[in-house]
Amino acid sequence: MCGRYYRKSDKQTIAEAFRVREVPDFALPDADYNVAPSTFQPVIRNNNETGSRELILMRWGLVPHFAKSLADFKGFSTINAQAESLMSRAMWRVPLQRRRCLIPASGFYEWKKIDAKDKQPYRFEMASGKLFAFAGLWDAWKDPVHNQWLQSYSIITTTPNELTAQVHNRMPVILAERDYDRWLERDDQERPPLDLLRPYPAEEMEAHEAHRDVGNVRNNGPELLNSK
Repeated sequence: MCGRYYRKSDKQTIAEAFRVREVPDFALPDADYNVAPSTFQPVIRNNNETGSRELILMRWGLVPHFAKSLADFKGFSTINAQAESLMSRAMWRVPLQRRRCLIPASGFYEWKKIDAKDKQPYRFEMASGKLFAFAGLWDAWKDPVHNQWLQSYSIITTTPNELTAQVHNRMPVILAERDYDRWLERDDQERPPLDLLRPYPAEEMEAHEAHRDVGNVRNNGPELLNSK
């Protein structure tokens, strides 16, 4: 599972890192150290008309196009999609074939169970410190009451590598930069690039204890990255 992550880059830096031609004019904090579900976050996809990459805001927690209302998903989490079941469920299968995206991140949090009442949060990031991307799926849903579109996304998870397995039994799919184009392309919808949905090499990552205050979504600052 990936229920929280963080971003230490502004939209200009994100656009440059992911070769987005135009920097959008939407407001975005220069950093977000406690990205939580249901918030709107930067996402990269290929523009349907031009085919070039674009940076837009989407809500974290995918709402499928066939949903009748948001209430249908109350108590049902769609912030993550398991790589192993993407082709077996319509909710994930159609976005996998047609609507794949990149979710920029600097790192993510997972909680290690200490005992029955205590958990210690850890943060995972690239050993290089570079910005990276989760493999994501997105969809668009039209609110029948207000006649407005909502675009939302989910982060794909897979089995853990040797590093993340010490803390949790799942990890988000992290894509290598060389695979960004292939993940975003939609030329062959019948054969999506499932082979990219694998654990990221542990030797290219590092883990550190994070501050316990990260558990409260109201906390958001660089102090969350350190345990003390």
